[in-house]
Amino acid sequence: MKLTASAQMRELDRRAIQERGISSIDLMERAAAGVAAAALDLLPVQPGKARASVLCGAGNNGGDGIAAARLLVLKGIRVRVFLAGRYERLTPDAMEETRRLSECGVELEPFDPGSQDQTDWIAASHVLVDAIFGVGLSREIAPDSAAAAAIGLMNRSRGRIVAADIASGVEADTGRVLGCAVKADRTVTFTLPKIGQFTGDGVLYSGQVDVREIGIPADLVRRTACTVMTVEREYVREALPPRRPDGHKGDFGKLLIVGGAVGYTGAPYLTAAAAVRTGCGLVYLGVPDSIWEAEAARCVCAMPFPLASWRGGGLRGTALPAILEKLEGCDVLAIGPGLGRNEDTARLVREILKRTEKPVVLDADGINALEGHIDILDVRRDRVTILTPHDGEFARIGGGLSAGRAEAARCFALRHGCTLVLKGHRTVTATQAGTVLVNTTGNSGLAKGGSGDVLTGTVASLLAQGAAPVRAAAAGVWLHGRAGDLAAERLTAYCMTPEDVIREMPEVFLEMGN
Repeated sequence: MKLTASAQMRELDRRAIQERGISSIDLMERAAAGVAAAALDLLPVQPGKARASVLCGAGNNGGDGIAAARLLVLKGIRVRVFLAGRYERLTPDAMEETRRLSECGVELEPFDPGSQDQTDWIAASHVLVDAIFGVGLSREIAPDSAAAAAIGLMNRSRGRIVAADIASGVEADTGRVLGCAVKADRTVTFTLPKIGQFTGDGVLYSGQVDVREIGIPADLVRRTACTVMTVEREYVREALPPRRPDGHKGDFGKLLIVGGAVGYTGAPYLTAAAAVRTGCGLVYLGVPDSIWEAEAARCVCAMPFPLASWRGGGLRGTALPAILEKLEGCDVLAIGPGLGRNEDTARLVREILKRTEKPVVLDADGINALEGHIDILDVRRDRVTILTPHDGEFARIGGGLSAGRAEAARCFALRHGCTLVLKGHRTVTATQAGTVLVNTTGNSGLAKGGSGDVLTGTVASLLAQGAAPVRAAAAGVWLHGRAGDLAAERLTAYCMTPEDVIREMPEVFLEMGN
């Protein structure tokens, strides 16, 4: 599903109005119809017994709210409409909607944060419509402003909140909260969903996002090139590598996993177990000889082998020849889970990255090994490298989130010629072609140690089986999140473990028709 930026939406509106001759007031009326329908749907009582508050700004987003208020009045709802802005700044369309509302016997009231009457009405409303700011908001909302007061009242009210186009205070292009924001139960967004409704804190403030067609010509929408998209089930289904009915284990990928240290025996095991469970034909697991016996006892489907370790229990640099020799017979290397942070081990990781031409999935302390040595990625620009950092690891290798998660990931992938999986709520996968894929599965039960190791094994498994790098990354994230959702449904987010996520993978593949 395409996700648009605010500038793209403004251009779509402009072209529809100026080039196709579509009336802007007609677009506003259709937008208002979607907002009003959502408000009616959320009412806990019959319309004749309901009261509603509509809080508007002076722009066209406010006009959408004023028009929606009129439609709610016509349904028999008692509605009051408050302007958290200056009357003289109403746009021509918003002014026309104010006139139409007045003809229905309802006047636009200046919002007064100090009015007990207004406060009481808003607090007791069954449904509220947020139409203060639209997708063009890019500045912080002043904490002492009328808009901030209106947002606070809506968030404290007992009624359900419908946001028109975007929850006021959410930046449309990043999902950042600009000072404060409405926490909507539902957002009715127009024409196409916005990036900020699926990334950053905007996910938490948007509620259920419904897309409403308002009359923008379909060909204009179709030709809108969006660099940010969501990952849906059909994408994952198409990304899964086909399995030959007459295939043998060598046909379904050979994966080498390198990881582990004393005190970190679970990470490599989880990575290997996830890789086997998601279809990889042969999984080799290289671990320090200090923990080899423990891994060998647990891994009944993967094949652990010992590597030289230093006294503290992590991999030594002298393990390099054995790793490169084993990698010669494999398709993909996954390195990092449970390695520990030791400079000798970090040098080993960097040397492997420089020497091997094989595709690499780099996770955890494998990523940390790049701190201060990010040039290693540039050396691999013409090779397949997938990184799977969380925010802290991303920061260590020079990533910054000030521009928003999607844009930060996109810039990093472009700059270093890699595929970046930036983990977190709504994990994003950025490509070296400049596109970003936003995941829509997963839950807080995945916020536990070991979950990232399962993800690494899943992504590396798909890559070893022949999936294209970007598809392996984005589909792996979706499968991991979906398995987490099934685990949470069965065990709750509190009680599920990374191993439970692995156990749910067969059900996910059955859902996919595999």
